[in-house]
Amino acid sequence: MKFHTEYVTFKTAKHREYINMTSQVESALRKSGIREGMILVSAMHITAGVYVNDAEDGLIQDIDAWLEGLAPFREDYRHHRTGETNGDSHLKSLIIHHEVIVPVTNGKLDFGPWQQVYYAEFDGQRSKRVIIKVMGE
Repeated sequence: MKFHTEYVTFKTAKHREYINMTSQVESALRKSGIREGMILVSAMHITAGVYVNDAEDGLIQDIDAWLEGLAPFREDYRHHRTGETNGDSHLKSLIIHHEVIVPVTNGKLDFGPWQQVYYAEFDGQRSKRVIIKVMGE
């Protein structure tokens, strides 16, 4: 089995942002030379996440509104007693989760018709990394 690892750094302009990173995942797959296997894509920060869904602006806005409804920004999180102000960002990350695994078949990401890989930033405007680990033959 072969392995190929890449790191992608994001520094978002906004506090919350959703970035389609499918092209970076496809690029890592091409560089790896792997034809059959899987790719792990994982946010390396506890206030960010990675998910697979449709690349449609309305849906992204719906996801953002849904997450804000479940874990709204507010000042009374216990986490804020530590001097932080990002309690909601940690909770949003737990909902989205921090990683996905994408199957690789015949040298391509084996997605459904509209699936894309997204990086979700919940406490942005600073550099954060995502690991892409390609594994297979």
